[in-house]
Amino acid sequence: MQGMDHDAPQGLAVSADGYTLVPTDTTLSPGTFAPFAFKVIGKDGKPLKTYTPLHDKDLHFIVVRRDMAGYQHLHPTRAASGTWSIPLGVASAGVYKAFASFQPAGQPMPMPITLAVDLMASGQFSAVPLPKPAVTAAVDDFKVRMAGAVIVGGSALTFVVTRSGTPVELQPYLGAYGHLVALRVGDLAYLHVHPEAMSGDPGPLAGGRISFHAPVPTAGQYRLFLDFKTADVVHTAEFTVVARPAR
Repeated sequence: MQGMDHDAPQGLAVSADGYTLVPTDTTLSPGTFAPFAFKVIGKDGKPLKTYTPLHDKDLHFIVVRRDMAGYQHLHPTRAASGTWSIPLGVASAGVYKAFASFQPAGQPMPMPITLAVDLMASGQFSAVPLPKPAVTAAVDDFKVRMAGAVIVGGSALTFVVTRSGTPVELQPYLGAYGHLVALRVGDLAYLHVHPEAMSGDPGPLAGGRISFHAPVPTAGQYRLFLDFKTADVVHTAEFTVVARPAR
């Protein structure tokens, strides 16, 4: 599709811009890890083998159940043939959505593409209710507070990570001091959320503060997944937010 707005939601289709996500299998076994493989087929009908790194990786692989439970941000390994693979496991039954976000080599920057496919984990399914909107989230022994309104067309969001009331030192993660994924409730449209500043300095960042630009396209509910790294461990804080129309 020519003229695609890459700040608009993606991840709604298995094919876009002449690229197609092709998994070797679309079934998962809850409670076990098993090899999972896929290819990105390019405009020439062959597996894509050359990528431009996006946030320090050639491809980002996101898996989440359609009720927003069980979020995973993974980085598979690519073989010379162009096949990506990774051990993949999910805790429980349900329909999961897998996103592959990447930038083909030679494509103007920044023009990432996100493709998605449904994966089925068989068994008894129990939906998890969507958590209510909140400005704080707890993960492990950290507390994350969000500031800023989510507004259609452009939102400035700041997150502060604390532990026992004290801001933590953040380490670089994926080319920045944090990585944020936004999924629209209902269709799980995927949004590219951009950090306000990249981590050009490889050292830690004091103050626990990370800012992002979030160009949500429509009003409604979104689920935010914030990855941050401290003490060499990556943690994920989750938020439900409501985007309001621009005035």
